[in-house]
Amino acid sequence: MDLDAFDWLLTDPGQQVLARAVALGTETRGDPLKAQSALRREFADVEASYVAVAMSQASLRAKAVAKFGDLAASMYFTPDGLEQATRLPVAEHRAARLVAFEAASAIDLGCGIGGDLVAMARAGITAAGVDLDPERVAVARANLAALGLSGAVMVADATEVDHSPFAVAFADPARRTNNRSRGRVMDTEGWTPPWPFVLELLARDACVKVAPGVPHELIPAGVEAEFVSDHGEVKEAALWSGSLATVRRRATVLGDGGLATLTDEDDPGAEAVGVRAVGEFLYEPDGAVIRAGLVTAVAAGVGGGLLDEQIAYVTADEAFRTPFARGYRVVEELPYRERALRAALRERGVGRLTIKKRGVAIVPEELRRRLSPQGPNEATIVLTRVADEGTCLLVQPLT
Repeated sequence: MDLDAFDWLLTDPGQQVLARAVALGTETRGDPLKAQSALRREFADVEASYVAVAMSQASLRAKAVAKFGDLAASMYFTPDGLEQATRLPVAEHRAARLVAFEAASAIDLGCGIGGDLVAMARAGITAAGVDLDPERVAVARANLAALGLSGAVMVADATEVDHSPFAVAFADPARRTNNRSRGRVMDTEGWTPPWPFVLELLARDACVKVAPGVPHELIPAGVEAEFVSDHGEVKEAALWSGSLATVRRRATVLGDGGLATLTDEDDPGAEAVGVRAVGEFLYEPDGAVIRAGLVTAVAAGVGGGLLDEQIAYVTADEAFRTPFARGYRVVEELPYRERALRAALRERGVGRLTIKKRGVAIVPEELRRRLSPQGPNEATIVLTRVADEGTCLLVQPLT
């Protein structure tokens, strides 16, 4: 992004072009070529790079609604910054935890476009951010101003900033390399700031956002690992240290009903719940619960057991509503072999088929195509292992 063009965008003439770019996005039903052509015709006297940055921001704002909701209409983004930004409900949850721990101030070491800064400032925390990228710093600063929030942002190396004056240090290490073919880097040597610096942070009151697939053995002793999902989608793991850590493992589930949390203190362990035969009900734990290793806590909560020690399905004889798992009534067991299963589904007139699986080498999309379901009815099947045997269960979601 051209920083001169972005600075112009924040002026009154720039805001007029941006507002028109947003409107054209709606008028052209999201057709970027039509919108850009119309915008250039209307503002022929404006430098092309200025028109381009306005068009880019209009497009990014539309994409950002999924993460930032109504705030997206007032915010600014870079493509990579938006992709890596924390979803607002998750950032707000983190900020709420800081408030609960009476953290009056926080520094964001690698603030990106300022998503977490916004959440902390909105929660009343005195927040400051640093980032190595001048573009992201400019965008983060503009976001705080656009939303009427206080906070300081500057270009700096997170590893060289004195963060001791702040009550809490927060970091979201970048986990991408310059080689896009490698994608996200789970090897901590590829993190920025690097893992040794993260470990130093975790020796004080700090919070570090990491990928939800972080190996448990990588988490230092005394650090709480909180795995967070938003409406069933696992978004991140947050490592809480010092006085901010209260348990070893936590699963936090955000949904329409609010927030629910489950910890290792709720977990009696695998021996206590045991492995048992398929009961009348099946429970599919939320991804955050699975990542946190708390499936047996869900089993205990519904008075059930595991189908298999290595598979994250819980079975019970009673129906429960729990935010930590989706429940199903087990209707019947169907044949596991493909030909017999196809016949069973056609006999039941199943044309719309949902396939869930765990612990078996099956690709649901490919299996659905081979089964070629036909008929007016809808069904859900679960393919898994029970007593080391491949099993297919016809289930009905609990409302």
